[in-house]
Amino acid sequence: MPSHQPTTEDAAVDLTKIEQPSAQASTSEPNRNPKYDPKKTHITDLPMTRKNWYKHVNWLNCFLILGIPLLGLVTAWWTPLKWQTAVWAVAYYFATGLGITAGYHRLWAHTSYTATLPLKIFLAAVGGGAVEGSIRWWARDHRAHHRYTDTEKDPYSVRKGLLYSHLGWMIMKQNPKRIGRTDISDLNDDPVVVWQHRNYLKVVFFMGLVFPMIVAGLGWGDWFGGFIYAGILRIFFVQQATFCVNSLAHWLGDQPFDDRNSPRDHVITALVTLGEGYHNFHHEFPSDYRNAIEWHQYDPTKWSIWAWKQLGLAYDLKQFRANEIEKGRVQQQQKKLDQKRAKLDWGVPLEQLPVMEWDDYVEQAKNGRGLIAVAGVVHDVTDFIKDHPGGKAMIKSGIGKDATAIFNGGVYLHSNAAHNLLSTMRVGVIRGGCEVEIWKKAQMEGKDQMIVKDSHGERVVRAGMQVTKVFEPAASAGAA
Repeated sequence: MPSHQPTTEDAAVDLTKIEQPSAQASTSEPNRNPKYDPKKTHITDLPMTRKNWYKHVNWLNCFLILGIPLLGLVTAWWTPLKWQTAVWAVAYYFATGLGITAGYHRLWAHTSYTATLPLKIFLAAVGGGAVEGSIRWWARDHRAHHRYTDTEKDPYSVRKGLLYSHLGWMIMKQNPKRIGRTDISDLNDDPVVVWQHRNYLKVVFFMGLVFPMIVAGLGWGDWFGGFIYAGILRIFFVQQATFCVNSLAHWLGDQPFDDRNSPRDHVITALVTLGEGYHNFHHEFPSDYRNAIEWHQYDPTKWSIWAWKQLGLAYDLKQFRANEIEKGRVQQQQKKLDQKRAKLDWGVPLEQLPVMEWDDYVEQAKNGRGLIAVAGVVHDVTDFIKDHPGGKAMIKSGIGKDATAIFNGGVYLHSNAAHNLLSTMRVGVIRGGCEVEIWKKAQMEGKDQMIVKDSHGERVVRAGMQVTKVFEPAASAGAA
């Protein structure tokens, strides 16, 4: 019966005939510069020099991200801060921060849950108040970041430097052709996303500056304080907190699920970013509505989404199965364990040891070499005799003999540490000795399927499973 699998001569898919998409973003996608001409040499294709460095800088973003906050900070020196305004600024900071973390990020970029129309409008509005671009533009770049993490197509790759991933990618011009392509068809079909994108400047101006000023002005008469503290300075802090997800979350912390890429988990990043700091988990399970899975981990974004579900504003909250999460955690733990194991001396592998005849073994022992055979493996204990905890007499009694029974309880039941130490003294294998030679031959021929190997391809020797450990030792310790 012929196989249903395609052969190498008759491939199932002719890869040469697959039409590859252009690297250039289409006109319907949110390029940073709508006037970008793909036929014209982009400034990023030219080396930065003292004569053209200013052309590499995105001066508009420099003014919006750095210039305006600096002006606000200077103005704040002469502007009294009322306690009501301070409370309002902090509250609005959390609201606009959630607009990014719960809205832009977990709802639209990763579709980790479904929101009702009122919640969508709220998140789109307060998200716009964070002044970090439209939902469509933000989610598009973030999907590229996940798809091409740490590569040239990652819009804010930390491989280009911590400062670049935090701020440089915004204040330096980027070539749209170098940003990885992503599918945003679902965003183009979302009327809230489309409306916000088309009216983004109006949303930013009102929600970012006018609205916080109106609340402070009508509430307690602090119009200018609301504009400076709840408006300009609050925007700056929200932006910097979000930028930490691109930089700090890829630089500080542990990698409990995978270390092939840069994302990391750290409580400090979580505190700064409203729970986005458990980034290693997030990159492994991006569609999970949670970033923190432990009850004690700080993730107000997760708590907010859960609360919205209780209120009927959100539903279909996605979670990866605990079994899959734990599999990833265990695999990473095993990988780290293997890395530690690779640095240790486990002795010469059995398959690399020379085979010795019994008479040759006895002859070498008689000629003054301190050789002991345990479970068919020959060990040179010459340098260890004087350090043997059980005394010289005991260890010398096994030289030139089959010391399997002596070592495994006939005289003393040696510890796991003793078996490990003995493995570092291996020098050969007795032909036919305790089937070790048979095991060695099976290994060389690839027939032994019972041997467990680590990620480095080395045999895993578990406690009590050393080849010298014999659970039912021979009745006598005499020579074979």
